[in-house]
Amino acid sequence: MDKGKVQKPCYDIVEPVSLNFCDKEGRSLAQVVEDKISELCAEFEQGGIKMKFPTLSDTFRLARLEPPTGKVQMVLDTDTYNEVDDQFAVVYALLSAERLELQALYAAPFFNNRSTGPADGMEKSYQEILRLLERLDAMPEGGPTWSDFVFRGSDRYLPDWAHPVESDAARDLIVKAMARAEEDDPLYVVAIGAITNVASAILMEPEIIKRIVIVWLGGNALHWPHTKEFNLWQDPQAARVIFDCGVPVVQLPCMNVVSHLHTTVAEIERYVQGRGAIGDYLAETVKGYHQDHFAWSKVIWDIAAIAYLLNEAWTPTDLVHSPIVTDQGTWSFDNGRHFIRTVYHVHRDLIFRDLFTKLDLLKPKY
Repeated sequence: MDKGKVQKPCYDIVEPVSLNFCDKEGRSLAQVVEDKISELCAEFEQGGIKMKFPTLSDTFRLARLEPPTGKVQMVLDTDTYNEVDDQFAVVYALLSAERLELQALYAAPFFNNRSTGPADGMEKSYQEILRLLERLDAMPEGGPTWSDFVFRGSDRYLPDWAHPVESDAARDLIVKAMARAEEDDPLYVVAIGAITNVASAILMEPEIIKRIVIVWLGGNALHWPHTKEFNLWQDPQAARVIFDCGVPVVQLPCMNVVSHLHTTVAEIERYVQGRGAIGDYLAETVKGYHQDHFAWSKVIWDIAAIAYLLNEAWTPTDLVHSPIVTDQGTWSFDNGRHFIRTVYHVHRDLIFRDLFTKLDLLKPKY
């Protein structure tokens, strides 16, 4: 993707400014000018279609990319019916109310042998979310109803940047993001499937990039030979929006990073099964993936996205320049691009310990 030119404004100097100038935020004169320029819109061209996104200053974006502290307001975008790790992630987020304020669940599209197409995958994910909530008894009496907490997402992948896929999920994300001021704490948009819903929301209302931080489990590690990972490669157009538009992004790569989050049937039977209706459901789903459980394990990697918000020490990160998604399904790099945060390791035992401890609270007390 080619990055267009940013038109630099002219500034009238009305009085001399000291070379040792610092503003009240401690920024140098050069940094103040850079931040002012960055308030303009950058122009991008993708497939002959030009899009303008608000350009965030490096200072603003790096502040947004600091791991969150305190209560985290979030929405979760998930292809829940696709894999059991999505179901674990939904449950993990709901059981972590001491730290996470989950405001909405969005059903994401997917297409594989468990669906007849993206629309069917999205609808199955929507229905699966409702089944999880019912088993978890997650909707408190007098609280939000399912209709304003769970939203259907895209029924197809992003065709191009000029045609975002409108959906209830994308519209709700825009409403929730735009309801906050730029200086407020951001809304964390946690995505663990194809990122069509989120990319479409950005294309529909680019101003939301000033108010959100995306935490996306998608793509492979940046040194991996390819990035034809399921979440990314279902909708590479949407992935390009996320990595190119300048929105603050925390990427959790799949192969060679979160792929370490395996568990076994023995562990599932000991620490998940018997933990209420939801524990039994998760356990039976895991065991149903394979008939022979001898020396077999199941990856539950989507819980890493929740773990990042709970304790950044469990998912150590680096700041890197935002990668470019090529047409060949590989990463390309340009050190002139903006920064994102990427996870390079997961502390498997600490994450599962926290998840199992929270599930244990659901164990019936006889």
